[in-house]
Amino acid sequence: MQTVQLNDGNKIPAVGFGVFLIEKNGPTYDAVKLALKAGYRHIDTAAAYFNESDVGRAVKDSGIAREEIFVTSKIWLQDHGYDAAKKAVDVSLQKLGLDYMDLYLIHQPYGDVVGAWKALEEAKTAGKIKSIGVSNMTPKIYSALVPQFSTLPAVNQVECNPNFQQKELRKLMNKDGVKLEAWYPLGHGDKKLLENPAIVEMAKKYGKNAGQIILRFEVQEGFIVLPKSTNPERIAGNINIFDFELTADEMEKLRAMDTGKGSHNPDAPGVGEMLLKNYKVHD
Repeated sequence: MQTVQLNDGNKIPAVGFGVFLIEKNGPTYDAVKLALKAGYRHIDTAAAYFNESDVGRAVKDSGIAREEIFVTSKIWLQDHGYDAAKKAVDVSLQKLGLDYMDLYLIHQPYGDVVGAWKALEEAKTAGKIKSIGVSNMTPKIYSALVPQFSTLPAVNQVECNPNFQQKELRKLMNKDGVKLEAWYPLGHGDKKLLENPAIVEMAKKYGKNAGQIILRFEVQEGFIVLPKSTNPERIAGNINIFDFELTADEMEKLRAMDTGKGSHNPDAPGVGEMLLKNYKVHD
């Protein structure tokens, strides 16, 4: 598995397995076990996915040494602020059943993010977390918040795929050595994207499927990708992208597909309030 060097000296597998919207109490456990068996060594969960416990059990039961598996979770905005965030770190560790997390992210960039970040920095110093990062930060949000941090985030996990390549954001992040992690790397199964003639042509050339072409493009661009599936064939296929390389011309064709627009706009008014109202990780 190819790895990506983070700005804090740690390394992260370039392809991770995401468990967003996979049900807890069984389905997530089964999917993670399948993914680990297929060769994944990077699992991405969150407090707000409500399946941290399943991920932890699957990691423990896999028979793979803990240090070989990169585990990410995320703090929910209900726990932003210094004191609440300190507790949230311990709750995630308890649910995962792990001594440390490889990466812990600020899931949503609203509320007292700066206070929460301070708690994450302290947890990193204490060895509870190896790397810390952010998520869903747009150029506007990144520019407002990151300068207030004592240390830079290692990653920013955002929506990213050939139709939404985050070019403005990447310029900002590149200055700080912050890596992009892509959620919805396949456009959430966007049929129009997967059936794009140029992508289909490349898939035929390399004996791959459209999803593998897209993931290969993103990895060659330097992104960390988080495809999600519960289908065993898809799970195995999404990691089978390291036996070919797209040409410079093919990369340019894929770069030209960027529309600059995604399915989610974190800058929209009221997003933080809506999320806090509708999603609670505890009473």
